[in-house]
Amino acid sequence: MLTLQQLRQDPQGVKARLAKKHFARPELVDTIIALDDQRKKLQLDSDNLQAKINTLSKEIGMMMGKGEREQAEARKQEVASLKASLQPLAEQLGAAEQQLQSELVLLPNLPNEKVPVGRTASDNEVVREGGTKPVLPEGAQAHWDLIRTYDLVDFEAGARITGSGFPVYKGKGAKLQRSLIQYFLDVNTAAGYTEYLPPLMVNEASAYGTGQLPDKEGQMYHMPLDNLYMIPTSEVPVTNIYRDQLLSLNDLPVRMTAFSPCFRREAGSFGSDVRGLNRVHQFDKVEIVSIVPPEQSYAVLDEMVLHVEKLLQSLELPYRILRLCGGDMSFASALTYDFEVYSAAQQKWLEVSSVSNFESFQANRLKLRYKDEKGKSQLLHTLNGSSLALPRIVAALLENNQTPQGIRLPKIVEAYMGTALLTR
Repeated sequence: MLTLQQLRQDPQGVKARLAKKHFARPELVDTIIALDDQRKKLQLDSDNLQAKINTLSKEIGMMMGKGEREQAEARKQEVASLKASLQPLAEQLGAAEQQLQSELVLLPNLPNEKVPVGRTASDNEVVREGGTKPVLPEGAQAHWDLIRTYDLVDFEAGARITGSGFPVYKGKGAKLQRSLIQYFLDVNTAAGYTEYLPPLMVNEASAYGTGQLPDKEGQMYHMPLDNLYMIPTSEVPVTNIYRDQLLSLNDLPVRMTAFSPCFRREAGSFGSDVRGLNRVHQFDKVEIVSIVPPEQSYAVLDEMVLHVEKLLQSLELPYRILRLCGGDMSFASALTYDFEVYSAAQQKWLEVSSVSNFESFQANRLKLRYKDEKGKSQLLHTLNGSSLALPRIVAALLENNQTPQGIRLPKIVEAYMGTALLTR
């Protein structure tokens, strides 16, 4: 959530930056400032009225001490009248604060100056590419056919049990999932990230804190009876570990990693992009989250990008890193790098990770602060990244490494799987 200070310091500059994200309601900035002016006036009126009540109450005590009962009774009636006026004023102030908050949460985060101008994914900037695109043997198959050939995933059973988009991994397919999860966690913890195993459901405050609500309400699975949400990523519960916390410099930086299943409705998805493992409603992902002082966050963002890049290099997958344009960024992000791997059988790039700096946007919602060197309370910066999301990684591994003898596994995966080749 943006701070009122950000809006008041440079409202026109805020509108210009919001335009980079193609935000449709720039006038909301002026509305929020006007609401804040109204709130301030009501607060001042309330404070002045309370101060007058306090002054009169002291006078009543002095009059009673002097035996001036008649004058004291007159003051009491005046205080009673003022208190009667204070109650509706307090109600107006509460309503103004609530309206201000409900409008403020509708503003997305401001994009960093490095964010490219653009509206769609075609406007994203390629930062760099790595790896070599494989040349596949004749008759090469897409991963959804390879999955059947090698009996790795049962989509039909998942559809019977739950519905379309809920795959059942089996045999070597299940072991491959488990091996990749363990490998990603091992790399992350070796790099200094503390491992967590979070809840798979969060309350409304947690989803609000990281920016999923109200922006992505329709994309989350909601259980109305308990008002709980299935997590779309472990970023949500892991970041909320520090909600309402005041940290010291000695606590920083905070570096966390977590594996979890992720649940997304993916409403409106259709076509070839949803075939096989390209887009599912439940999938496994390993996440990294960092919480740092503001002056360190962009250096940490670069470190996290390099960390994910090394993971992809170790998997021997062709990849590219994109800097997302304003129109393709998430609601909460200030700067995002997407990682895509090349699927040789599909001849397309598949997104497997996003690494983002949210600056103070999430921290303001979370009330996550630290005491700086002067002892002053300041908002922290939060960052997160996928390291990595498994479905499309598995799809690319299967497609890019198929041979007439079987599916050749990268050396690092071979060490976890106990075999160099997946065979029928």
